[in-house]
Amino acid sequence: MQLALGRAPGLTARHVKAALQRLGGAAAATSPGLAALFGPPRSRLEALGLPAAACVALESPDRPHLARDRAWAEREHIVLLDALNPRYPPMLLSETPDAPALLYVSGDAASLCAPQVAMVGSRSPTQGGRRTAHEFAGYLARAGLAITSGLALGIDAASHEGALAAQGTTVAVLGCGLDHIYPPQHHALAARIALRGALVSEFPPGAPPLRQHFPRRNRLIAGLALGTLVVEAAGHSGSLITAQLAAQLGREVFAIPGSIHNPLARGCHALIRQGAQLVESGEDVLRELRFSFPQQQVIPMAGSGCPERCAVAALDNGYEILLDALGFEPTGVDALVERTGLPSQSVASMLLILELEGAVELQPGGHYLRLPGGRPAT
Repeated sequence: MQLALGRAPGLTARHVKAALQRLGGAAAATSPGLAALFGPPRSRLEALGLPAAACVALESPDRPHLARDRAWAEREHIVLLDALNPRYPPMLLSETPDAPALLYVSGDAASLCAPQVAMVGSRSPTQGGRRTAHEFAGYLARAGLAITSGLALGIDAASHEGALAAQGTTVAVLGCGLDHIYPPQHHALAARIALRGALVSEFPPGAPPLRQHFPRRNRLIAGLALGTLVVEAAGHSGSLITAQLAAQLGREVFAIPGSIHNPLARGCHALIRQGAQLVESGEDVLRELRFSFPQQQVIPMAGSGCPERCAVAALDNGYEILLDALGFEPTGVDALVERTGLPSQSVASMLLILELEGAVELQPGGHYLRLPGGRPAT
């Protein structure tokens, strides 16, 4: 019965609950009561308010197809959460109007009911953006929040990795069936997520990662989380859609500001202008969410609560001068030579060392950008 819900087009959790209440009152609105939706003629189902396409699928389910789905679910230990299951995520069920009638879960289904923060951003972030996502995710995971994202390249992957590195919980929402890991290079990451959290999808097995699936995935990401944090995003980005969906649900939206010269900061700046919370540390996120946690479980984020001079305390005078001259705006070698008075060959070699140590990042056009918290071992 459950698997047929996943193959009924347009069927939502609210459709199912409302139809069963009309059929038999509150007592019917439990998982065993799903049987009442299978058997009545299409006209009767439509009279209950179910979408026409869903009524066709429920009246005449494709039993061979559903048998294959069941064999796959049993083989892969997939947990099926229908809208009447007490383990269905309550925030998704109560506050997302088009929450799916069925969720497919690989891993710990209880992770979906944990307090979560969604983290999203560019698929092609800067090195600094990737590091920021990793650090924020680790900090928030240690505080007791599950980190929810979309398994995509870039910020999504860095967020999942940060939570895993902190031995925390992370949830990946897929825009395809759970038998298709997308992108394919994240098979190993997906397996690790399933061990410490969950992979979840509303799409049945065999559903490919089509473009139109990802806005639906984004609404699940927003719906599962207490708030959405955007790390880096261009002016027109799918991450902004997730943030807008979160705002529509009345959830918090957070954005990390960046350099005015970084095109991947424009989306975050736009969100801040629209009312998103500007955050500079994980503590800012916890404060806005009013999330309490045992203080001893949280290690301060790199760079938080420490003056900038701490980051350069171990540097010799030449490197300190160069970093001070670089600042946090993209700067070319010629400008650094002029600002520091150091020989051009020395500046070039020092920048190479700083880049290898993770203190600066080479930007397009040969400019260098200083990374927050970089502490080279020179």
